[in-house]
Amino acid sequence: MERERRRVVIIGGGVAGSLLAKSIQFNSDLTLIDEKEYFEIPWARWRAMVDPSFGERSVINHRDYLTNGRIVASSAIDITETEVLTAEGRLIPYDYLVIATGHTDSVPKTRTEMLNQYQTECEKINSARSILIVGGGPTGVELAGEIAVDFPDKLLTLVHNGPRLMEFIGIKAASKALNWLTSKKVEVKLGESVILNDDDEDNANGVKLFQTSRGESVKADCHFLCTGRPVASSWLRRTLLKSNLDKRGRLMVNENLRVKNRNNVFAIGDITDIPEIKQGYLAQKHALVAAKNLKLIMDGEKESKLEKYEPRTPKAVMVSLGRKEAVAQFSFTTVSGSVPGMVKSKDLFVGRTRKKLGLQPNATLID
Repeated sequence: MERERRRVVIIGGGVAGSLLAKSIQFNSDLTLIDEKEYFEIPWARWRAMVDPSFGERSVINHRDYLTNGRIVASSAIDITETEVLTAEGRLIPYDYLVIATGHTDSVPKTRTEMLNQYQTECEKINSARSILIVGGGPTGVELAGEIAVDFPDKLLTLVHNGPRLMEFIGIKAASKALNWLTSKKVEVKLGESVILNDDDEDNANGVKLFQTSRGESVKADCHFLCTGRPVASSWLRRTLLKSNLDKRGRLMVNENLRVKNRNNVFAIGDITDIPEIKQGYLAQKHALVAAKNLKLIMDGEKESKLEKYEPRTPKAVMVSLGRKEAVAQFSFTTVSGSVPGMVKSKDLFVGRTRKKLGLQPNATLID
């Protein structure tokens, strides 16, 4: 007789959760709980904001890759030893639970609404004469690059509170990114922060005046906040997993990606306390290790056979600079220009990500 399939619940349908769901859908009785009905490839968002058609491939309905599982479009608000409670009042039973909620993000619920939001953002950029970007991490730098290339006539200002751009990479790579931005006439202000208020003063032409920590005024028709987002774990502080959170709000996991002291609860992606750079491709590595271990456990294999996840130092870090160029940091050198741009910036790994989900890399879907 066929063994009864175990009930697996995944909370979070981002980079890690979506790939895990796709990987174990035929090995379990699967439920994916996500606040939204789709998976958005996060590193493609900035391209879609300047070219909304790009979002047709980078925003993927969960149902497109998850053909053998339930999808619950709601947030999880509580966890018991055997069930997950959603905001809409549903109790979803589990034998194994995976937390993959990543970082907090306020996005629309449906794919159509997300694509419409890209269109709105593009129109806002197109109609603005001056634009302010707050934050000089990879998000701010990549958005500035997209706007500078697609809308070279815009007066673009980037304000970052750190001493240099993108502190997570080396000085050479950060300097190359800064030089590229300034070559595109982007004004970069380092060591400053911006005071953002709902009542920012408008001048006679309707342009907002933003104040920096140095007392300077920056004029801009619109602004984009590209600073770090908190881990989406505040809700866990009211659940049985509250003692499994570290001081930063991340779930503490062991080498098998199980939440410590919880045999049937896993955590993957940015919400974990794994000491490594939080990047999408590493979250995908988490998903594949968790998928293998869940399959082994559900097949009754010995604990000794479980795969161990080793924290990784990236062999290369790439930051796109518009559509054709990028800066790439390797262990032995740092390069910028069209060569790394061919690797990342042309397609932003969208086709590769779609293939991992079992989808055609270039196909688009119409709701």
